[in-house]
Amino acid sequence: MELHELLNFLHPFVDYKGENPEITSIENDNRKVTKGSLFICIKGYTVDGHDFAASAVQRGAAAVLAERELPLNVPVIVVKDTVRAMAVLADAFYGQPSHKLHMIGITGTNGKTTTSHIIEKIFTDAGQKTGLIGTMYTKIGEQIYEVKNTTPESLTLQKTFKQMVDEQVETAVMEVSSHALAHGRVHGTDYNVAVFTNLTQDHLDYHKTMEEYRKAKGLLFSQLGNAFNHDEPKFAVLNADDSASEEFATMTTAHILSYGIDNHADLQATNISMTASGTSFDLISPFGATRVDIQLIGKFSIYNVLASIGAGLASGIALDEIIASVQSVKGVPGRFEVVDAGQDFSVIVDYAHTPDSLENVLKTVQQFAKRRVFVVVGCGGDRDRTKRPLMAKIACEYSTDAIFTSDNPRSEDPSQIIKDMEEGVAGKDYTSILDRKEAIHHAVSRASEGDVILIAGKGHETYQQIGDRTFDFDDRLVAREAIEERKEC
Repeated sequence: MELHELLNFLHPFVDYKGENPEITSIENDNRKVTKGSLFICIKGYTVDGHDFAASAVQRGAAAVLAERELPLNVPVIVVKDTVRAMAVLADAFYGQPSHKLHMIGITGTNGKTTTSHIIEKIFTDAGQKTGLIGTMYTKIGEQIYEVKNTTPESLTLQKTFKQMVDEQVETAVMEVSSHALAHGRVHGTDYNVAVFTNLTQDHLDYHKTMEEYRKAKGLLFSQLGNAFNHDEPKFAVLNADDSASEEFATMTTAHILSYGIDNHADLQATNISMTASGTSFDLISPFGATRVDIQLIGKFSIYNVLASIGAGLASGIALDEIIASVQSVKGVPGRFEVVDAGQDFSVIVDYAHTPDSLENVLKTVQQFAKRRVFVVVGCGGDRDRTKRPLMAKIACEYSTDAIFTSDNPRSEDPSQIIKDMEEGVAGKDYTSILDRKEAIHHAVSRASEGDVILIAGKGHETYQQIGDRTFDFDDRLVAREAIEERKEC
């Protein structure tokens, strides 16, 4: 695509009539620039892309998009906001790929990953080729790719959608984080269905207040558009048991499909029954009533399943097909994942890293725990400090043995993070063990028959970030190792 043609999509904000080179790619990382690339200068938290523009030109960049004039020997197009411009240009360069996919976006504090995987399975079982973008990985068909962020930046995102289109993907399911919405990473993405899981405290290090956090989540629904397309209607699938849904409903023109347990909803779960191996409930819906038996445990799992059913119904999949699919789901890695090495006590690894998610998981554990409940938990560094005492308080309240340890301390002092946690449990019984491996081994060494150990916070992660280094670390492998060592003693 020629530069002039590409820049036409930015009108009327850019008036450029200079050289007109052929643009072969768009990049915002100078290391990825090749001959003919358009290099976009992005101001980040730690680096400024403008400082690497000359390097990009040396690598073959045919033009540079910047927020200020730069002394380069290639065309420099100046715009007010390169992040916003990048979203527009990426969408145009890759041929508006999201318009060619059935797009489902999921936002919320907890449950995004599990819900996205359940939805993806519903569509796969319905015979569609699917794409999945989220916390754990990007998946196109059966091919899995590593990711850096839950929701990639707009350039990577549109490039991924183009790859999905090229590989005949029909439905794309993706987690949409509050950071992505606030930063405009999903600008230009044409969603057909937007799903809301829940809103509880998280990311206040960035959003500062719950009001700002809620507003960021609401952007997914307000950006569904203001027009009614009766041939392909848009839907907002909202949690009727979360008060934020009331605000989101006022922010969208899309059709609303609600789900819930406690409050009246279009999709409602009643007569709930839980065991250590699964959950059953009656589903009441406009499409009929039916008994649903899932292999997932906990009230939070019911919400995830209801949200997924809503996304399937909003997309025109028959209820009986959806139910058959959700009943076959066995779980998602790192989400209430059982570690079984033949021990006579239970070990569960879960991604719970917010006060609400930790409380939900511990309440679920209490429903089948026969004796003591151990919880190994920490809090991430360089993140919301206000939730640390809350996490500790919940750990002590809903377990018999709380063990505080490191999560991903990043640039913070791990001992200070634990001190922040301890401020919420003055006078309570707990154990603090700085080394996460040692903490897990401590819990395993003390457990007896019928006890339950919950290792919370990292879930599927296979690393630990300490200072500026990243180490291999998998809670599941460490727990299994501890169990095997105990057997040898």
